[in-house]
Amino acid sequence: METKEEEIGRENGRPESTENSSHLYSGPPVLLKMEAKEEEIGRENGKPESTETSSNNGSICGFESLHRLLSASLSPQVFQEVNRLLLGLNRGRAVEPIILPEAANALSSKHDFDLQAFCFRADRELLREPRIVRVGLIQNSIALPTTVPFLDQKRAIFQKLRPIIDAAGAAGVNVLCLQEAWTMPFAFCTREKRWCEFAEPADGESTKFLQDLARKYNMVIVSPILERDVKHGETLWNTAVIIGNHGNIIGKHRKNHIPRVGDFNESTYYMEGNTGHPVFETAYGKIAVNICYGRHHPLNWLAFGLNGAEIVFNPSATVGELSEPMWPIEARNAAITNSYFVGSINRVGTEVFPNPFTSGDGKPQHADSGHFYGSSHFSAPDASCTPSLSRYKDGLIISDMDINLCRQLKDKWGFRTTARYELYADLLARYVKTDFEPQVISDPLLHR
Repeated sequence: METKEEEIGRENGRPESTENSSHLYSGPPVLLKMEAKEEEIGRENGKPESTETSSNNGSICGFESLHRLLSASLSPQVFQEVNRLLLGLNRGRAVEPIILPEAANALSSKHDFDLQAFCFRADRELLREPRIVRVGLIQNSIALPTTVPFLDQKRAIFQKLRPIIDAAGAAGVNVLCLQEAWTMPFAFCTREKRWCEFAEPADGESTKFLQDLARKYNMVIVSPILERDVKHGETLWNTAVIIGNHGNIIGKHRKNHIPRVGDFNESTYYMEGNTGHPVFETAYGKIAVNICYGRHHPLNWLAFGLNGAEIVFNPSATVGELSEPMWPIEARNAAITNSYFVGSINRVGTEVFPNPFTSGDGKPQHADSGHFYGSSHFSAPDASCTPSLSRYKDGLIISDMDINLCRQLKDKWGFRTTARYELYADLLARYVKTDFEPQVISDPLLHR
């Protein structure tokens, strides 16, 4: 009889044991050679190897983040130098931690979420006062298994986030951003249409929940949801709703770039957005939202900058095997090249779904997309960035940022002044035409 663990493993799509398969195989020898060749090609093409140093909860050798691992493993002098290289310097010094009110720390201890806070400074100016804005990012795992009734799952997430938002309010956060599709499991890997039930209008239940908190704490809140556009044929969109500090809806932005990679085949549910690259002028500054996969597109970042964004949020849902080496690079690069601040948010945990699925990538059927590695952080236009939140715990990261730094870096580097937008515009205008010819000059000796 099979064990309970084997039974559950089979239900969740785990591959069965193949320890004795070579002894049982009776096919032609040529197939054995083909199988060996496939394994060899798989290794050459980068199929992931076992990573024994990472535990099942998503930690790195038992540590919550790379920053904490290095801090515990290196001498203070060596760690300081490594930290300088990894995180950069803000006005010639490491990004400084800030002390938060005890009420925020008490909520963190009571509800067991990671709480970190840092400060980005700018040079003092003679003609402008500092423009300091306190910004927060929340990362979280789902609250209940995906097999629980949908309404219970959604309400449990509301209940889970309430004390984290209260901590942000107690800490005096001015602008708060939640993670992509925060009201639900990231079920788009399954391609099952029943998860569409989580979709809601832009002024739906989750917005009303957050409007009360926005009014209570005088806080702007960015709420990324699965939107159902009831006025346009019940169309679904991946949308960020911008809630003003008075509880009003300022506007919304829909995700511009939809992934079709690995398990993230999201076009089964929604397509590319139709809202352009809006920048929302709030009581605390000009903000924009580059949702998830848009971070892989430099022109998407550029467009928000051209429209005057001072802070761009990147609410995401991405897993370690797919994107983690890219995670600390793309947003930081965008902050540098566009002279604005970036807040990067990623959910945490492994979300297991009732029915196994495949994604046309040669992998066996599986019931989860992998580990969402959190690691939410801030990047500044001077190339400095904060340490990241935990890879496996819920968390709130807060940053005081002097928005004056944006103009100061524009003046220093002159990226806008030295850009050649007319050349880029001409190339793009020709590229989108069917008769486009690349500008390639060949060595005439190649074709003799």
